[in-house]
Amino acid sequence: MMVAKNSLQSQAYNTLKEQILSNILTPGELYSETRISKELGISRTPMREALQCLSQDGYITIIPSRGFMIRQLSRESMRESIQIRCAIEGFCVHLIASQPSEKRCQKLLKEMERSLARQKKALDSPNARRSFIEEDHRFHLLLVHYADNDEFNHLFQRLMYMIHLTTAGALAIDGRAQATYDEHEELYRCLKDEDGDKAYRILIAHLLMPLNMDLL
Repeated sequence: MMVAKNSLQSQAYNTLKEQILSNILTPGELYSETRISKELGISRTPMREALQCLSQDGYITIIPSRGFMIRQLSRESMRESIQIRCAIEGFCVHLIASQPSEKRCQKLLKEMERSLARQKKALDSPNARRSFIEEDHRFHLLLVHYADNDEFNHLFQRLMYMIHLTTAGALAIDGRAQATYDEHEELYRCLKDEDGDKAYRILIAHLLMPLNMDLL
């Protein structure tokens, strides 16, 4: 029963997450847990557990005894999430730059290079924006996961939806996807050249960029 329960919870979580990211479920509307459960054909217990996970991961706000709402991006939430990213990713960049001879560092650089190749390919794909957003997230997660810090991973996961909204808004502006790729490539080059200070400056400017754009 535990396996089936977890399977149903996972199914509900992934389905709702995809509906949120695809704008099928939209901010500003109060959704009924009972109605969503019926629509997905999933009982309320795994649905409630899935909603708790979505709340913990920053996708929704649960309204007790009423339902849930999709979180909205505000100037304040964007600023706070970017500042947390600067702290976490900035530390990770310094850590990476301080360990150039480590096998883990060499592996990371190869993974970053492969990610850059996928980003370049995504720029030319029919579904460029979504593909590029997904690869952008993977690129930054490479930096975060290098620290091997569970608290970093948890905080970053908690920010993921706000990161998605911020990135989607920024990349909707003409030319920003190419500029993002260029900044990623420059960051990679600096880390490869063991220039940690420059890599840090590039990263922080890159992360702060949305605050200087008229996204809201």
